[in-house]
Amino acid sequence: MSIERVWVLAEAGEAGPVSSVLELLTKARSMAPVVEAIAWGPASSSHASVLGSYGAGAVYDVGDLGDALPGVPVSAAIAGLIEAGERPDVILVPATYDGRDVAGRLSARLDRPVVTNVVDLEVEGDEVRSKHGIFGGAQVATACLTAERPWIFVVRAKSFSAEDAGGPPAEVRQASLGESVAASIARTNAAKVLARHAEERSGPKLDEATVVVSGGRGLGSGESYAMIEELAKLLDGAPGASRAIVDAGWVPYAYQVGQTGKTVKPTVYIACGISGATQHLVGMKGSKNIVAINKDQDAPIFSVADLGIVGDVHKVLPKLIEALKARS
Repeated sequence: MSIERVWVLAEAGEAGPVSSVLELLTKARSMAPVVEAIAWGPASSSHASVLGSYGAGAVYDVGDLGDALPGVPVSAAIAGLIEAGERPDVILVPATYDGRDVAGRLSARLDRPVVTNVVDLEVEGDEVRSKHGIFGGAQVATACLTAERPWIFVVRAKSFSAEDAGGPPAEVRQASLGESVAASIARTNAAKVLARHAEERSGPKLDEATVVVSGGRGLGSGESYAMIEELAKLLDGAPGASRAIVDAGWVPYAYQVGQTGKTVKPTVYIACGISGATQHLVGMKGSKNIVAINKDQDAPIFSVADLGIVGDVHKVLPKLIEALKARS
């Protein structure tokens, strides 16, 4: 029994489907001939064009959930579709807060296991083998589900590249919750979003930037992080950070790159004063070009760097910033 149908949980933000959804749709195209999406929100049907362009033949629209968190209603809608006879072989879920919530609840509703922290997927005959980074990403483990389908995988961001296939708009289908389910949710004190706060930033998002400049403990103090921000701005990039300086309170958690932070795959990644602990390497080693600046020539970061500069960041960065300003 081969893999014929893959569903992708299509979480969306204000600007449309999040980047990890487009990555999963791209991967899904190589896994099965039928790729479909599950979407929700006040404008979910309007995303049919971009979802179709990346490979979805159809999108099941759960509808506007108002202020309700999607975990309960979306998992109920997906379970309802499957119980009504819609049978995907695989369900791919982005590893976002809402994605993990939906996956966990769906696993309970369907009585199926869910595999998390996936960094790659391979289809071999009637099997899907998932890859998982372990020991901080130093080793990769392979898993294969043998339970009844659908198989649910929660996939880390940037595990795949998003490639526009130029497909037609996806067919929009309604995914009703059903009166009994909707009434049950309405009666309960379901978790709701009370307020939304947009992260203040100027420039590209960290996990979508083509250039990322990250700072580590080698900066010496939180005040020195200003050099990272200035360099990132000059390069039209985004500033990042190692876990060490996030834990030290120098920068917010939103800046963290690594296993417990964001995964980035920019064209250029500049690591400044970062030793290169495995926890950090997991989040950036997929970058196309890695530049490392560290005064310790034996720092592990140099093992993954395409260009290494052995020197004090307090001397190297000001010169680099000065040179860039002279060219502009």
